[in-house]
This record gives sequence, structure tokens and C-alpha cells, in this order.
Amino acid sequence: MTTIRQDDFIQSIADALQFISYYHPKDFIDALYAAYIKEESPAARDAMAQILINSRMCAEGQRPICQDTGIVTVFLKIGMDVRWDTQLGVSEMVNEGVRRAYLHPDNVLRASILSDPAGKRINTKDNTPAVVHMELVPGDKVDVEVAAKGGGSEAKSKFVMLNPADNIVDWVLKTVPTMGAGWCPPGILGIGIGGTAEKAMILAKQACMGSIDIQDLLARGPSNALEELRLELYDKVNALGIGAQGLGGLTTVLDVKILDYPTHAANKPVAMIPNCAATRHAHFVLDGSGPAILTPPKLSDWPEIAQSASTARRVNIDGLTKQDVAGWKPGETLLLSGTLLTGRDAAHKRIVDLLKKGEPLPDGVDLTDKFIYYVGPVDPVRDEVVGPAGPTTATRMDSFTDIVLEKTGLLGMIGKSERGPKAIEAIAKHKAVYLIAIGGAAYLVSKAIKQARVVAFPELGMEAIHEFVVEDMPVTVAVDSRGESIHNTAPKEWQSKIGKIPVVLA
Repeated sequence: MTTIRQDDFIQSIADALQFISYYHPKDFIDALYAAYIKEESPAARDAMAQILINSRMCAEGQRPICQDTGIVTVFLKIGMDVRWDTQLGVSEMVNEGVRRAYLHPDNVLRASILSDPAGKRINTKDNTPAVVHMELVPGDKVDVEVAAKGGGSEAKSKFVMLNPADNIVDWVLKTVPTMGAGWCPPGILGIGIGGTAEKAMILAKQACMGSIDIQDLLARGPSNALEELRLELYDKVNALGIGAQGLGGLTTVLDVKILDYPTHAANKPVAMIPNCAATRHAHFVLDGSGPAILTPPKLSDWPEIAQSASTARRVNIDGLTKQDVAGWKPGETLLLSGTLLTGRDAAHKRIVDLLKKGEPLPDGVDLTDKFIYYVGPVDPVRDEVVGPAGPTTATRMDSFTDIVLEKTGLLGMIGKSERGPKAIEAIAKHKAVYLIAIGGAAYLVSKAIKQARVVAFPELGMEAIHEFVVEDMPVTVAVDSRGESIHNTAPKEWQSKIGKIPVVLA
């Protein structure tokens, strides 16, 4: 009988969460680099370059790949011959491991978990509790899969109860375009088929943790129906032309992973969960000999890529006018220098509440001819100005966009993913612009931030309004002042170029 000690289990969870915060799995690095090499879309290729450069920087600096350090999900297979030497329950031990990992002073991870989700939504301050799935199995070991899932990709999770005769491929190809770019492609699609509604969702989440091996499968050929389905979906989803960050291109998914389970004769439950470009998961087994030992990748596993600024235009954002931004084109790469403010969901709600009441904005929050960056940064450590500070999904701010542009004189916004029709209409009406930074390149972006201070709503924590002074911050024009969106035009262009799926014009 194996004895698993409390401290060994807790330390293993904490170590794994620190490990995956700054180390991409090697299979992801290899797959993304292979996609980068073959990519023909300049905008998508630049996005992949930034993700790969960021990945190596995080490995070297041991800082988070993404500012959204995720909600923790743990799958445990506990051997029935295991004996526990602990005063805590298993979920309590997991949560203590999460607490230690996210509060680690050398690599603080962002606390994003809110209690009272339907009410006051209060941050728990330590990213607990985790979501824990446990299964008792024969044996004398504890098998652990741990993941940190970003909110942007989790928000794009889909579920459908198909009729038995319905085609899964048809549903996936209809659904993936509705997910937009907020899940930060290129990544992995995890698909669960069968069981019940909740079982299909769990299968999809587990599938996300599998190793990327689609190229091996392509080389040897499928040996069963599920492998045939994986290959068909991999080919057809990429043929949609969505591309890295939704900028159009050859690669939207690096792999499609599928798990299934027997289901009722009347049902065909199907779940789909995307795993983003900051894919974070680890697997280890505890056998009673001590904490898990995780072997990091070698720095030689990362390709040497230098980000080119030769095609980017340097722009001083201090003193810009609507006339200055009128010439910016969708897909154009810019390097921004100057002062901008930050603000995401909670800050926008407060700003809009003040505007509707006719009350002034807080001191230090003057948005006239300024840019606002949708970001909730990680706390800095050591000599950092700010921790990893990548963009959050911009569509969550769509409902605030028109009133903020109208009442404040805001010139532009920076986030990730597409904007919805109402936001695009407001951008065109007010002759503003929307730019994207690359999701999955948070540490790289943070190096462009030379000064940072909180100017309003400090009680909101990572959602407080900051003032950033930036130098050569890389962005791409996503919506120009006339309302043309690269997220609307580029995927259709590349879907047409790839030519496997007919383009349906709106």
C-alpha cells in the first residue's frame, strides 16, 4: 500500500502550476513553429512569431506566458490501494497547492477567480477554488493532470445535443466561426462526444490535455473512426481560413483531440472546448516517494526567431488626432510609443455609470485623444515595471463603446479578437480605431511598458485603471476609422485562397 503525504501532494500541485505558467509543452512549441514556417499570411505569421518569442522569453525569465493565468482544473485518478497521510480532504489539498502557486513571491500569478458569480463577484485573492474531478481506480498511485485555463478560451466553449442522424463535422464547421478570435488561435480543439451533457463537456476538457500528434496521425493514416474524424476536422477547420488571432491564414488549429463515451440511443451530445495559444497543462504520477519532479524543456527546444520591425510603422500616440489615424489600414503593423490608459470590464462599467450620471471621471482619467488598453496585468516582481500584460477579449467592452467614444473623446482602443457590429458601427461613427495586441504574448508586450501607475479604482485590483508609458508596443490595426474590420475580411479572403470550403458572403 502506497502512502501519499499531504505536503508532497500540495507541493506537487503548486510546483506544477508554477511550471506550466512559464513553460509551453514541447509538442506545442514544435507544432506552432511548423505552422509558422509554412504560414503565408504576413499578419498571422507575425502573430505566431510574437507567440514563439514570448514563449522563449517566459521560459528564460520564468514569468507567465499570458497575463490570464487561468482557472485551475485538476483530474485525479486515485488508486484504491493508496493511503493518505493528511488532515485535509483531497480538494482542500489541491486548493492549498493553488494558493501557494499563485502567491509565490518570485512569480506572482494573477488571481482571477471570483466568488458569488451571480452577485457581487468578489475576487478570492488567491485563485482558489480549483475545479477538481476525481476517479477511484485500481492501483496504488495517484495520477494527476493539472491545467490552468484562460477565461478567453473558456468563454468560447460550446455544447449541443444533436439528433443521432446529425453530422458532427457540419456542426463544428458552423460553430467555429462563431467563436471568433477571442480564444487566441492557433490552438487545440478538444471535443467530447457522448455520455450526457455534463460528461461530454468533461471529455472535451480532458481532450485538451492530450499531446499534439496530428502530424504523426497524418503520416501513418487513421486506424478507427475517431481518428478519421480528427483528420477531417483538422483539415476543414483550417480551411476556414480564420488563422492566427483571427487575422486570416493557413493554420487555425494545431490539432483536434477527441474523446468519446457511450450515450443514450436518443442522444448525440457534443461538446467543444478550445485551448488557446497559452496552452498550459502537466501530467505526473505520485507513488509515495516524494513530490513530483517535472522536467523543463531545454532552451534549444525553442526556435531562434527575431521579431522584425522593418515593416512596422513607429507612431507617437501623444498628441494624435482623428486626422492622423484616418490613414491607418486594417492589417498594418504599428509600434506605439507614448502614454495610454488601461481599462477592462469593471472599470468600463464604472466609467459608464459616471458618464450616465453626468459626473466627472476620476482625476488622472482623461481619455481625450487617448488610447485605452483592455488589460488586467500580472503584479510585477523584482525590478519589473509591470508583470505580463497581454490584451483581454475586446468584445466584452462592445456595449460600452459608443457612449465612451461619444462622451470622452477617446481616439482608439487596444485589445484582442474581433469587435461586434455595434462596436464597429460606433468606431466608424466617431472616426476612432481599434488595434489588437497578440493574445499569448503577454510577457513580450510587458517589455514595451516603461512606466506604470494606478490612477483610478485601485480597489479593483488587476482591473484598476493604470497609466502606461510604452515604447514600441507592437499592435495591428484591426478596425480602421471607416469601420473596415480585418477579422471580417481576412478569414473570407484566406478561405477563398485555400479553396476547400465555399465562402458564404454575408
